[in-house]
Amino acid sequence: MNTTLAITNWWQALGGVEKFFWAIALLFSFMFIVQTILAFIGGGDDDGAFGDSDEYIDGDGGIDYQFFTIKNFITFFTVFGWVGLGCLKGNLPLGQVILWSTLSGVGIVLIMFYLFSRMAKLRSSGTLRIQNALHKQAETYLRIPAVRSGYGKVHIRVQGSLRELRALTDDDDDIPTGKPVTVVGIVNESVLLVTGKG
Repeated sequence: MNTTLAITNWWQALGGVEKFFWAIALLFSFMFIVQTILAFIGGGDDDGAFGDSDEYIDGDGGIDYQFFTIKNFITFFTVFGWVGLGCLKGNLPLGQVILWSTLSGVGIVLIMFYLFSRMAKLRSSGTLRIQNALHKQAETYLRIPAVRSGYGKVHIRVQGSLRELRALTDDDDDIPTGKPVTVVGIVNESVLLVTGKG
């Protein structure tokens, strides 16, 4: 009860500008912490708690890191709030408070953008070159419907690792799960053309 009263008195004693920056700092710090926890436990994907718009390329393509994302938005305002409070404590004029807060937020986001972009380029060295799957043996993981009437999936070892890729077939009969197949063509960057015929 005493703690609640102390917090209430502290809040009421703040000026309007201080309340604004404290609200920004606390709200976005909470969101930042939740976002970080979700990332560590595997829940911070693109469809996670804050609906991030980062785009991930399917099939080991690495991260296509975007600048305008919810993650960057949260980071910007977290830094904006705390730098603003620091500037207010240093008795800077309001114009300078807003200027330094904004520059600090943008600076952190630019640093993150640069670092994650570099990471994406490093990861791109492991990108699947689907042409390397041509003429290789694979095994059906999900039934492949006959004469290109639907997609199935195959497991295939390419570039030293086991991949799961979508597949079509021109065979007259469905290719059941677990059947060995041969890659006879490349439909596009994520789909193989296979045959179950010897």
